[in-house]
Amino acid sequence: MTATREDEIVKMQRRDFLQALSGVAVAMNSVAIARAGEASSPSRVRRFHFMHVDVFTSTPLSGNPLYVFTDARGLCEAAMQALARETRLYETTFIFPRDAATERERGVSVRIFTPDGEIPFAGHPTLGTAAVIRNLRRIHGSGLVPATENASEIILDLKIGKVPVSFSADASGNISGEMTQVAPTFGAVHDKATIAQLYGLASSDIADDGPIQTVSTGLPFATVPLKRLSVLESLRIDHEKMTAFFAQQHDKFGFYCVTRDTGEPGVTLRARCLNLNNEDPATGAAAGCAATWLLRNEITSSNQVVHIRQGIEIKRPSNIFARAIKEGDKIVNVRVGGRTVQSMEGDAELLASEC
Repeated sequence: MTATREDEIVKMQRRDFLQALSGVAVAMNSVAIARAGEASSPSRVRRFHFMHVDVFTSTPLSGNPLYVFTDARGLCEAAMQALARETRLYETTFIFPRDAATERERGVSVRIFTPDGEIPFAGHPTLGTAAVIRNLRRIHGSGLVPATENASEIILDLKIGKVPVSFSADASGNISGEMTQVAPTFGAVHDKATIAQLYGLASSDIADDGPIQTVSTGLPFATVPLKRLSVLESLRIDHEKMTAFFAQQHDKFGFYCVTRDTGEPGVTLRARCLNLNNEDPATGAAAGCAATWLLRNEITSSNQVVHIRQGIEIKRPSNIFARAIKEGDKIVNVRVGGRTVQSMEGDAELLASEC
């Protein structure tokens, strides 16, 4: 390795490290969201507890990170949006505890925010938030709900509706969660040559496993099957073409690039979800769409567990497990699961005048 290459790597590692530090600044220091020049006083400061968890992994600081505010009562939408921007993660969730009877009937009220706005559903925030609620209930109780050892299922009341998450232990006692996503809907079929150009690929790099079709199990994704792992690993977006492509689309959706050439026994798919400005370490919503797509195209069988490895290229390895059931011509009971581990926790401080 040349000295120039070593210098480039050192600079890149330092930059990534500093970006990571800024991304977890909320966890390391209490955050004050205050108007410029406005003085604070202890009587006007409110604290909101949060937990930082990593989803689709059992190793801290891998998988897909998530901030979960455990009791967001008193937070207005503007403050939640500001906190989501501050975390700089794909999503941040806010739990609104309700009495036990209401939560039994309707589920736990949770809102999901990206840095750009609120969304009705996303995979890793749903799984990670349910895991946090389960742990809180088993140890302390959660909000208005008393502690209980029986926390095998948590139902979240999201903007998209009720989403149940079940928990089970393997032979070693490791706990995994599995969410049941909404019934799939099928959208547009996309031209292979057009999609290949968005990534600077040849049409021959895309496998003939099935049409590139938008599927939604809560959020819409089009699964793009690639023939070789080497193509997936070197995947790059042509930003100009991708921007122009989405500017012409009537519906919003994302691409989930996968390959069955995994190089790992027991792993069904290697996957990447690249966006114009970043890459998602683990995409639970897209995994449900991919499991549906595989089953519809008879690549997998009904209720077969699909092991998806994602985030390898960005040093955030994730393990997602997805499956779906086929009943006649319909695909139902789409489930996506994995493990969640806590990395940090802390408190954010907000001025009372912010809401």
